[in-house]
Amino acid sequence: MTTANLPQARFEYLLRLGDNALILGQRLSEWCGHGPVLEQDIAITNIALDHIGQARSIYAYAAELEGKGRSEDDIAFLRDAWDFHNVQLVEQPNEDWAYTIVRQFLFDSANYYLYQSLTRSSDEQIKAIAEKSLKEITYHLRYSSEWMIRLGDGTELSHQKMQTALDDLWMFSGEILMMDDLDKFMHDLGIGADLDAIKPLVDAKRRDVISEATLRIPENPWMQSGGKQGRHSEFLGHMLSDMQFMQRAYPGMSW
Repeated sequence: MTTANLPQARFEYLLRLGDNALILGQRLSEWCGHGPVLEQDIAITNIALDHIGQARSIYAYAAELEGKGRSEDDIAFLRDAWDFHNVQLVEQPNEDWAYTIVRQFLFDSANYYLYQSLTRSSDEQIKAIAEKSLKEITYHLRYSSEWMIRLGDGTELSHQKMQTALDDLWMFSGEILMMDDLDKFMHDLGIGADLDAIKPLVDAKRRDVISEATLRIPENPWMQSGGKQGRHSEFLGHMLSDMQFMQRAYPGMSW
């Protein structure tokens, strides 16, 4: 990539950040009214709102850079699945509370260090978004870590459910830390994060929490990838059909 590609590269990099936040926020919002207890129903819904708020800020900046007159709503509701660049981890279904917590922890443990790095971005707008978002993301990591430990080191049944979820979701946990050409280009310009530098911090955090939860890290080292490049599981299309229905059924509608 060259500096001539910078506008499009910066736009796609922002989509990766925004899509991660939006799709995970949408997944978590599915718990609204269905949480295991009222307190956690409210807590997980608030975390969903945090992610959706982050997505709005990122999309608004992306739309401004794109200069095609699109809004953050257009970017969220008028793209097809192959135009999304989120990692495949965040689109995986909730299944049960154990899957939700494991998915959240695997994402939070990487997202925290990613946004911590982005607070040093040479792009002032990305830096400002990261600084604001990091306050929320710090809480997300604490929340999911505490629930990992509580359920992993809980009853025999909760331990078994958590280990099953960890075994199933582990293969999606590495994609967020895989540096491709776009990640390297953004880092070389001082805009994006150095994912290779973040990885040891993420690995250490995951080991510590999983160990305290008396869980076992799966041995299979193979990791799923492709979400960043627009290749997704079947779950994303089904989610988007629900999330985008109103805007597609009634184009341009406003409240």
